Amino acid sequence: MRCFLFFFFVVMLSLAQEGIPPTIEADSIKNDTLIKKPTFKEYPYAVKMDSLWLKELYSLEIYDTIQKIIQTEKFDTIPYKAIPTDTLKKRLAALNDKTPFNIEYNETLESVINRFLKNRKKSLQRLMALSEFYFPMFERELDAKNIPLELKYLAIVESALNPRAKSRVGATGLWQFMFVTGKEHGLDVSSYVDERSDPIMSTKAACVFLDKLYKRFGDWDLALAAYNSGPGNVSKAIRRSGGHTNYWNIRSYLPRETAGYVPIFQATMYVMEYADEYELVADKSKYRHFETDTVRVKEQLGLEHVSELMDISLEELQFLNPSYKLDIIPKVKDEAYYIRLPKYAIGDFVSNEDSIYAYSAKIFNQREKALPELTKVSSRIRYKVRKGDYLGKIANRYGVRVSQIKRWNGLRTNNLSIGQRLTIYPRRTSSSKTSKKKSSTTTTKTTNKNITGSSYTVVSGDTLYGIAKKFPGISSDNIKEWNNLGSS
Repeated sequence: MRCFLFFFFVVMLSLAQEGIPPTIEADSIKNDTLIKKPTFKEYPYAVKMDSLWLKELYSLEIYDTIQKIIQTEKFDTIPYKAIPTDTLKKRLAALNDKTPFNIEYNETLESVINRFLKNRKKSLQRLMALSEFYFPMFERELDAKNIPLELKYLAIVESALNPRAKSRVGATGLWQFMFVTGKEHGLDVSSYVDERSDPIMSTKAACVFLDKLYKRFGDWDLALAAYNSGPGNVSKAIRRSGGHTNYWNIRSYLPRETAGYVPIFQATMYVMEYADEYELVADKSKYRHFETDTVRVKEQLGLEHVSELMDISLEELQFLNPSYKLDIIPKVKDEAYYIRLPKYAIGDFVSNEDSIYAYSAKIFNQREKALPELTKVSSRIRYKVRKGDYLGKIANRYGVRVSQIKRWNGLRTNNLSIGQRLTIYPRRTSSSKTSKKKSSTTTTKTTNKNITGSSYTVVSGDTLYGIAKKFPGISSDNIKEWNNLGSS
């Protein structure tokens, strides 16, 4: 188990909900059309979650910096003091009295604490906001196994509370399980699902693993060291030290990474426990674990499809359901899979689930078919919204996605107004009935000698990116897929 100290910036903002949408009828999917979106009333949010947080979730820049520190730097000097040493000693003694860990003052621990408080205050405040979501579920599982609740802070050290964190050697999830270790502890890892990223399942497995390590060494500090470097390395360190069983006495015999692991855990615990003393205030977030719930999924379901129908951001669904690697919840015989949603959306999902499954199945089936006929290069439709129109209907007409129309037009919700103009880059032409209504559309066309129908003749100097730019709404990845091109 590798130490994964990875502080990232996540913006978790308040989500509010007004009104409860009515149910949609099962017959709203007829004649090869999409679900009639107007039957879902919009959910107005006070402030939507910043979509940039997901990009930051996967960023390794901050992790690389911290990882370098833990693996290469020595914590023997104290270049900055956020607190007088005497005060720190008293607080560490108080913390030692109320926890089963051997927390003793030493310059190494003081150095780590001061580094955290000097350089990572903002990161700590954002981690405190995330902890309001994760810690309640951690504490429930730790308590069930009679494991010290303070071990919830270990997930900060391992992954910075990033359920999709992945180390360079493959350790994954909040608790950084390697593939084999995860399998040994009952975590399912497949093409669609990685339960190492499931907050509850991985926490259950971590509790079992930590309990086994504690029973082997009889000391929580040694159990932590074994969690990081493996029990074999801890046993060797004990023998090389002459039989000492106090972590601080065997620390110099442990791998360098593990030598910094327990001090960083104890420093994290100290800073979080004494956050008020340092005026550390969690970033504002009303997102709580108890404000969410799960529903068992009966059919294959795409998170993006749920997002489109229920007006819940895809980033939010990915945050709540991190174990689905492709953002697809599979249907597997004799297996049960669940989707976690905000509680306010549970009733709406259950009431409309047949229609939601039908919508998702329709999208999956469309993806499996041959590419729809393309219109000429750079064709752009300026579509005028008419009575009875909704985004799903318009998207289906032109062979595009609802999310694409929203992106092309800067739409934040699915609401449309009669007479509103939409820019669309179609993948197929509209029906003849629609094309006859010239008053509703305006077409701008650009010709190109190299383009015939849905094919393109490559000329010297062409790149996939350059070709894709000539076909609005099409990416270089699309071209690779349609032409069986490799990643090069």
